Amino acid sequence: MSTILVPGQIEASAVAPPFLHLPPKGLFALRAERLELLAEDNALGDYLWLIARLCHIQQWLVDNPPGALPVAEDRQRLCISHGLPPLAADSLVREGPWLVWLQTLLDQFGEVATGPLAEALQALRKSDDVQRKGWGIALLAGQFDAVPAAFVPFLGAALQAAWSYWLLALPACELKPAGSLAQCPACGSPALAGVVRNRGKHNGLRYLACSLCACEWHVVRVKCVYCESSKDLRYTSLEDDRHAPGKAPLQAECCPGCNTYLKQHYLENDAAAEPLADDLASLALDIRLDEEGFHRLAPNLLLAPGGG
Repeated sequence: MSTILVPGQIEASAVAPPFLHLPPKGLFALRAERLELLAEDNALGDYLWLIARLCHIQQWLVDNPPGALPVAEDRQRLCISHGLPPLAADSLVREGPWLVWLQTLLDQFGEVATGPLAEALQALRKSDDVQRKGWGIALLAGQFDAVPAAFVPFLGAALQAAWSYWLLALPACELKPAGSLAQCPACGSPALAGVVRNRGKHNGLRYLACSLCACEWHVVRVKCVYCESSKDLRYTSLEDDRHAPGKAPLQAECCPGCNTYLKQHYLENDAAAEPLADDLASLALDIRLDEEGFHRLAPNLLLAPGGG
């Protein structure tokens, strides 16, 4: 049986961009490789190397998952039919299926002889599931002050690995846009950054990358993702001799209407850019924008604000 489209439907199907761009199965290995490259000559080089090490463990976890997808198919369908994220972070973090991912991550990380990192690992390993769950809830709620800063990278890495695996384990489905442009349709978490893609059917389109599960969803360009204004937006970068004016691979979209900004990665200018890795390596831009009065609403779950 064939379906006949009227002219309006034909035009809509021809121009409607793909809504989702899912992360690759090797996401964390690619992220680790990018971090190792960016660590060279970076003031936060040692921290970037630590995060790269965690990313390698995240990839191992995704390849050897310690837990299955915790959302039954009927619950998935019900959420999607009502326009709700099937991997809702605010409920799953409380149910606790991610805790086994944290314990396995700590086991895989191994021992550290001395220093602040060793002390943090020892304290985290001594904590119980009730404490760990409370920290996870606070972290995903953006309450970084309620989580010891040294614990954030380990908690965040476990949460990301679990949700990214669950995202890729979801059957093919039609996720719907969330209530806010900056909210992930898969898990409901806030966006970390924007990515302007450069290949195939996604070429030239902006996708927002989730801070938790790494799902990417389409949002039109030149629009503040927080207040939806397009008026007087400006784009700020840390220019250097390597880039022609306006060709910086990373630029912050700054909105004077709500005094917020969101970093954007232009893959046409650097095809190897990776949202989380490049975000950590460009904290100098955050410092500059903070001094100019702009506020960051996009969380990076592997770094406590002020904890670098």
